[in-house]
Amino acid sequence: MASEAVLDRDLLHAAWDSYRILETRTPPQERIDAQRRVQSAMDAYSRQDVARATVFLIGVLTAHLTPDGPPEPNGLDPLSDLIPGVLRRLSRIETADAAQAPMVAGVITAAVLGQDPVAWRDQFGTIPPAEALAHTYVLWLLADLLDTLTETPGATDQIMQETFASSAPDAG
Repeated sequence: MASEAVLDRDLLHAAWDSYRILETRTPPQERIDAQRRVQSAMDAYSRQDVARATVFLIGVLTAHLTPDGPPEPNGLDPLSDLIPGVLRRLSRIETADAAQAPMVAGVITAAVLGQDPVAWRDQFGTIPPAEALAHTYVLWLLADLLDTLTETPGATDQIMQETFASSAPDAG
């Protein structure tokens, strides 16, 4: 199970705000507000905690993309389609460090296999900034994939709202 700190709503919101910063459909003022919230969370907690919350959300989206049981005909196979597809798309992002691909693949694989991706990632120590950025890109790629597969722009936002609602209560 992921540390309770990762489930803090402020951290989950900051991780999702990181996605909003990358998402081209985010209006400019919302992007600025998201940047402020991310910085505020990093100041109140740490960059590491926001990165861990991003890894947690990768697990949430991966679970939605990989239902239990065998893949449906013409469906998305997590090990032969999802992980390689995400890594291919990640490699096309100029500001993503290709050296982070093995750790990104490990996080997604842990989630696909039903493991806690945060606990899996934590065993390797602190998340460096280049890796944290790669995880943010992966969150963005998974959100885009989920919206595309469901043919519902904003489907991922609904999943995130459910995740926020089920997270630990806000302090205060």
